[in-house]
Amino acid sequence: MEDLLVDIWVHPGSRVTRVGGRREGALVVKVRARAVDGAANDALLEAVADAFERPPRDVALERGRRSRHKVVRVSGPADLLRERLEELRARD
Repeated sequence: MEDLLVDIWVHPGSRVTRVGGRREGALVVKVRARAVDGAANDALLEAVADAFERPPRDVALERGRRSRHKVVRVSGPADLLRERLEELRARD
């Protein structure tokens, strides 16, 4: 297992939760939760875990707790994580 640091641009308060696309080189994650009392961060971590098909314990917020630009650590098989990241970034 290896850790992959993922730059993320989060959109809290979206109509749907969705992971995919790029903004300024970062993976875009839209979450329904609003940025109140950490709810958007919790929703972000859950969405990233689902998108990378990892258990929640393998995903952690490294930087950007109060920012739209965040860095999330995802643990797992390095090749599979990198491949999945490129698939997600390529989505519209």
